[in-house]
Amino acid sequence: MSAKSQVSYLTDILNARVYDVARETALDHARLLSKRLNNQIWLKREDQQPVFCYKIRGAYNKMMSLSKEALVRGVVVASAGNHAIGVALSAHKLGCKAVIVMPLTTPEVKLEAVKRWGADVRLVGDNFDAAYQYALQLSTKERRTIIHPFDDPAIIAGQGTVGLEVLKQSHDPIDAIFLPVGGGGLIAGVATYVKQVRPEVQIIGVEPEEADAMHRSLKAGRRVRLKEVGIFADGVAVKQVGKETFRLCRQTVDHIVRVNTDEICAAIKDIFEDTRTLVEPSGALGVAGAKRWIQEAEQRGRPISDNNLVVICSGANVNFDRLRHISERAEIGERREAILAVTIPEKPGSFRRFCSFLGNRQVSEFNYRYSSDDCAHIFVGVQISKPEDIEKLISRLASKGFPTEDLTDNEMAKVHARHMVGGRASGIEDERLYSFEFPERIGALRNFLDQLGTRFSITLFHYRNHGSDFGRVLCGIRVPGSEGKVFSKFLKNLGYRYKEETDNPVYRLFLA
Repeated sequence: MSAKSQVSYLTDILNARVYDVARETALDHARLLSKRLNNQIWLKREDQQPVFCYKIRGAYNKMMSLSKEALVRGVVVASAGNHAIGVALSAHKLGCKAVIVMPLTTPEVKLEAVKRWGADVRLVGDNFDAAYQYALQLSTKERRTIIHPFDDPAIIAGQGTVGLEVLKQSHDPIDAIFLPVGGGGLIAGVATYVKQVRPEVQIIGVEPEEADAMHRSLKAGRRVRLKEVGIFADGVAVKQVGKETFRLCRQTVDHIVRVNTDEICAAIKDIFEDTRTLVEPSGALGVAGAKRWIQEAEQRGRPISDNNLVVICSGANVNFDRLRHISERAEIGERREAILAVTIPEKPGSFRRFCSFLGNRQVSEFNYRYSSDDCAHIFVGVQISKPEDIEKLISRLASKGFPTEDLTDNEMAKVHARHMVGGRASGIEDERLYSFEFPERIGALRNFLDQLGTRFSITLFHYRNHGSDFGRVLCGIRVPGSEGKVFSKFLKNLGYRYKEETDNPVYRLFLA
């Protein structure tokens, strides 16, 4: 079968059956963000859909294309959440029985939203790929139609109606549209429509640095499968993009921007300040990407100003307990806070002198621990106005006799050390420090301890979970030199992501 043409997609998008359940969402001007970025930022508010995300468009369009016989047999879908909600609502409206397979790590708010529409929910695996394999097996066994979340022409056409609305609603010429990218259904549909109607509009995809399958695939000229993905932005946590979405994106997408977790958190705050709406991490990718794109252009000496930039806010299904993590990281992501490790002389007046050199900067966090009769180490968060302030502050403190290290981008410092400062242990030999990512499921810790066995002693253990993605664990383990090979085998067989932190300056300054 020959590949579906872009003209055919244009026709399918214009005729897509989405508005029985979806609504035409607003294109709102982000006044505060526009002023800060010196560009006109427009937010396409897909968080306003009945299921609080755009996925209802593609899901319903696909369900409407099924025969009566297929609807009677039922459907099955694998999804991290938003696509599942769309299929569940569509199945409810069409009287079709739906089985929804979701990863064990699915946020509770999305799980409950699916159950609300009466679907049969089954939790399988730690990610989309594991859930999808189970769904494929179920589809074959029970003859159910599988509703793919992105790699299907009807899904792509349904999502493409977002682009149709953007062009209809915009009164001024659009310079670029920023879209979150997971499997590629949304960007493929929007780009295919927009490039045929307004070819001068740039289509820019945005991915998390820990889940950048489309970026790597476009760069390689073939679909690249990631070994693992970060799931903070769970709505786009996909190891491999679709065949059809990749084909279309190669023809229509101009650029892919990658952003980190802190930048996503800062973007969530930006959207809240303009709209008083809390979008989910994947829903804020577009804003984070637009900010990074503007920043990179300025760094290249080609600043962008007075452009009309449209950002797709794709969804707002966020767990409430995730907000703690988001609020913690937003200021760092915006470079409004610096995290510093400062060494001060252990003598009367040192602390006062240190504070005086901070000037009028607000201190957001302060942790002190006696180190020796000679010096003390301070873990401090300081409010800044621009990124360059960090280097200037470090130089000023160093010139006054306070050696300082910048921990602003040190993940161990942000996730663990800021909650642990104040405890040291002496006389421990052969201690090695590791950070692990535990799947958020019952038995993850027991599995870790069972694998570790009794051969090695745990000297430090700090667990941190606040809805960010996996549970974050910092663990100190005594590993005698003669046991190095055995320990390496344990790490290999464990199956959890890990990183050795023994040489991390945070460990040396505050924990060792």
